[in-house]
Amino acid sequence: MPSTPVPSEERKKPHSGPGKLYVVATPIGNLSDITLRALDILRSVSLIAAEDTRHTRKLLSHYDIHAAMVSYHTYNARERGAELAGRLHAGDDIAIVTDAGTPGISDPGALLVDAALEAGIEVVVIPGPAALIAALVISGISTQPFAFLGFPPNRGKDRRRFFAAYASLPMTRILYESPHRLIQTLEDLRESWVDLRIAVARELTKLHEEVFRGTVSQALEHFGEGVRGELVLVVEGAADEAGKDHTHGECTGEDDWREELAGHLQAGEMTVKDAAWAIAQRYGLPRRQVYQEALRLKNP
Repeated sequence: MPSTPVPSEERKKPHSGPGKLYVVATPIGNLSDITLRALDILRSVSLIAAEDTRHTRKLLSHYDIHAAMVSYHTYNARERGAELAGRLHAGDDIAIVTDAGTPGISDPGALLVDAALEAGIEVVVIPGPAALIAALVISGISTQPFAFLGFPPNRGKDRRRFFAAYASLPMTRILYESPHRLIQTLEDLRESWVDLRIAVARELTKLHEEVFRGTVSQALEHFGEGVRGELVLVVEGAADEAGKDHTHGECTGEDDWREELAGHLQAGEMTVKDAAWAIAQRYGLPRRQVYQEALRLKNP
């Protein structure tokens, strides 16, 4: 005979031992994109730790879930994390959710997971939507290997170092970005990573979902008048072997890169350093080699 379901009220009672921390993925837009298991967990836990309780309340109300909630976000993670750890030790089961998608990717959920693991608390993942995976699989760009880079720093040296550090990665690169910084990020990508193929996924799973596919320059033109909504950028990897052309994926002649380098220098649109960097990235060549050639061409 099938077992009798345990009423939610009973399952919410503390255990005799430590409770469990459930990492619950929630929809990134369309409220139908949630698993039955996630709904069951959200109904059964003693407490839900939400990045924004007002946002999560809309999801819970949609599914008629009446659960206790507390906020857990970047600005209260230290204090609230200690409080949640105490409740887990006391036997309460707790679910952590972010505003959209899977906790721990671009929110402080990873801090709570780490603290729970260090304290010997069992952590259970309830998998589901993740914007970076959704964007990757519909981008039209290679899905493996890939690197998720999160949000670029807003400005200054950290931002320049960010783009420089990942410029030569020979794998698909995924970034998150806010609408008001999209144009600046596309310009930085074109300057630092050259004019590669890119997919810009906007408002995934929502009414106005859009996926732009083209080059970085074409994306700049397409979004030039501004954009709204959540954004994921999927950029093709840098060349993984010398002599590979990023744009066409074909091997180029030995003199091609020198001719292109000379053209940049003659046009006066780039400094020697910037021109050398761009050519090195485009053709997968050592930067030192290209820089030395740029100096020779500039000062024959």
